[in-house]
Amino acid sequence: MPDASDAHTAAARRATEALQAYALSEEGWRDSPRETLQRVLADLLHWCDDTQRDFDTALAAARERHAGERAERP
Repeated sequence: MPDASDAHTAAARRATEALQAYALSEEGWRDSPRETLQRVLADLLHWCDDTQRDFDTALAAARERHAGERAERP
């Protein structure tokens, strides 16, 4: 079973890969990483609108998951 540090590294890697797939072109970032994150979050808000998902509830659950995973790290 991977330890918490490995899980954190894997989660950060997945996030980097997702953001790169979303906003990285052959010339580099289309926007700054900060702007890219803002755009992804805004797009997710639109997706939640269209699919009747509660973004704030999902964000709260994600924050709880993150806190639990951070507590597991050495």
